[in-house]
Amino acid sequence: MTIPVKKFISQKILKKEVLESGLCTGCGACVGLCPYQVIYHDRTVQLHACDLENGKCYDYCPRTSTDLNKLRNLLFDAGDMSPEIGAMKGYYFSRATNPQLRENVQHGGTVTALMELALLEGLIDSAIISSPDREFGQSGLVVKDKVELRKNAGSKFTVSPTVAVFNQLEGTKDAGNIGVVATACQALALAKMKLKSVKEDRGKIDQLKLVIGLYCGWAFAAQKFNDLMGQNDIALESISGMDIPAGKNSLEIYTATGTKSFPLSDMQECIRNACHYCLDSTAEYADISVGAARFGDNWEEMRHWNQMIVRTQKGRDLIDLAIKRGVLEVKEAPTESLLQLKKAAVEKKKAALQNIIRKSGSAKNLLYLDCHDPVVQMFLAKQISNKKSR
Repeated sequence: MTIPVKKFISQKILKKEVLESGLCTGCGACVGLCPYQVIYHDRTVQLHACDLENGKCYDYCPRTSTDLNKLRNLLFDAGDMSPEIGAMKGYYFSRATNPQLRENVQHGGTVTALMELALLEGLIDSAIISSPDREFGQSGLVVKDKVELRKNAGSKFTVSPTVAVFNQLEGTKDAGNIGVVATACQALALAKMKLKSVKEDRGKIDQLKLVIGLYCGWAFAAQKFNDLMGQNDIALESISGMDIPAGKNSLEIYTATGTKSFPLSDMQECIRNACHYCLDSTAEYADISVGAARFGDNWEEMRHWNQMIVRTQKGRDLIDLAIKRGVLEVKEAPTESLLQLKKAAVEKKKAALQNIIRKSGSAKNLLYLDCHDPVVQMFLAKQISNKKSR
């Protein structure tokens, strides 16, 4: 009697291990590959069953198992690696030199300035960014000029299925070379495509020429955030932006009628569940990573600057060009600022590992992480050591 061998159906495993387990980041990596998966608001929905054993939806998802060490070796120079924040060729404070650009962007406008330059210089032909809708949700948007870039600048702290747009765009002739502004999970998904791509897809993925990553501690679940705004009589269409001022344990929401401030403790219930299992706060798999320059006592001065990690030679070349063209002001960041950043990154890694172990029930089962990965092992050892010392 022949015993039937159970097939590994990638879509079913993705549903069980990611969607139903609360690990879906909403990045869109599994959407746009086939008609079976779509984004509904900020949730990934499987419309029909698929019988592929090795589907791209599973391979590209940032919350399925990945050989992260192989990925680091593929993308970065070994001498640039640090366990806390990934590869680093340089760490700086930066801002756009154009004061008009800085008026309506997040902090120093570094991301917008770099994407504008990449388009102007022909390094990329299309940029994929996030664009908000009236209900403060977000979707991916393809732009080819600075007008659209500036119109959609600024952080909204909600999920955007940006990678879905890349999936739909790659391989199209009019897209040309592509740049993407990505959060940590989105940058990892794009990196996995380079590692996991099958032969017939490599030409398409080679269209991806630039990834600028955004620092990200968490994102809001759309419905919970919308409900909270409704309870506080804040119309979603009136929200123009938001920020977390350095030194303040609060979230500021900018509206047409003024600024509303919420203690971060009140916002915890709005955080997307998947964010509690993410180890990456600085978009470690990007070419350049950018965040707010949260350093020093003068927040009003520092809020107009970014901190920036240059990770790849491609990133280094773009920064050098930005300085040469005079579109970016760059200065060396204080050592203390880097230490603070690494400390914050370590805290996120430790908290995520604790949550993963609590969820799986074992330090040997780290869900999407490989417990033998050298970086994971380092922080896992610290977790065990801390427990023994208590």
